[in-house]
Amino acid sequence: MMKHLIKATLGLLFMGFTGLSAIAEVQPVLRSQVMTLSEIVTVGDFYSDAGAHAAKPLFRSPDMGTSGNVPANLVAERARAAGLTTAGTDGLRTVVVHRGATELGRDQLANLVRKTLAERNAGIDPNNLDVKLIQAPNRVLADPKVAEPIRFDRVDWVQASGRFIVQASVAVEHGTEPLTLTGIAHEMVEVVTLAQPLRRGDILKEEDLTVMRLARSKTPAGAVIDPSEVTGMAARNSIRANMPLSRRNFQRPVLVTRGDKVTVTFNMPGLKLTSRARALEEGAKGDVIDVMNLQSRRIIPATVMSRGQVRVHTANPVVASLNSETN
Repeated sequence: MMKHLIKATLGLLFMGFTGLSAIAEVQPVLRSQVMTLSEIVTVGDFYSDAGAHAAKPLFRSPDMGTSGNVPANLVAERARAAGLTTAGTDGLRTVVVHRGATELGRDQLANLVRKTLAERNAGIDPNNLDVKLIQAPNRVLADPKVAEPIRFDRVDWVQASGRFIVQASVAVEHGTEPLTLTGIAHEMVEVVTLAQPLRRGDILKEEDLTVMRLARSKTPAGAVIDPSEVTGMAARNSIRANMPLSRRNFQRPVLVTRGDKVTVTFNMPGLKLTSRARALEEGAKGDVIDVMNLQSRRIIPATVMSRGQVRVHTANPVVASLNSETN
């Protein structure tokens, strides 16, 4: 029995040593694609489990933002020469090496210009800046390892015309490269316009209105920004659609026109007197206009209350002229 126990123990020890040997002899595996930000590609970039040899350089990387193919047998040969003796091709014929870069297209460049213009001009919201590039590359590649891939050195912007020139520096592999951007930038504002034409005297309703964006430099003085400023008002003249509106285009709705027959009301404690009169001028609600009593022919001032209705101020001595028509 003791003999069998010793044999079993030796068997377990043998299996343990075999397992340790397998762990110690983990084979490196060649990757089919390598992604790097560095100008040098190392053993560890190409092979997983490269161990102590991982940091050893093998090849120079392609240019930033580009890719290159390397024969797998050449990679294995150089890796073995660098000390990774078990390096092989693992059935691969080529390895694709891609070098990363911070890539900025025209939209990203325009956004950077927009942000810079807003930062250098107090009170401007970058969301309200419309930027169009005229002179700019379709793509800029910058070193991905730097925090600020593009630095703006000089910005000249004429807000009246919108034209700008930006001198910038792009971080590249060794230092910086100059970059010039030109274009037009306008601060935009939302103004109220008509969705459809309005005739003289028409009352403006909320559904008649829409909003359009205009360059601030091209926005007429007094243009309506808030629709509530003009909703419910009457057009002074016919107004075309899609034109910036001004408060000068509108007036309070005329409730009484010149020549209208109106009801004049005089209120006093315990007594209400009414009379008929003719309006001598037009007026909107709240306007004070002259009216002429149809019987006495007396002219008195009255406040327009609603369509065809006016009220006499209590301070006016008109009681006598109204008594004959008390209701």
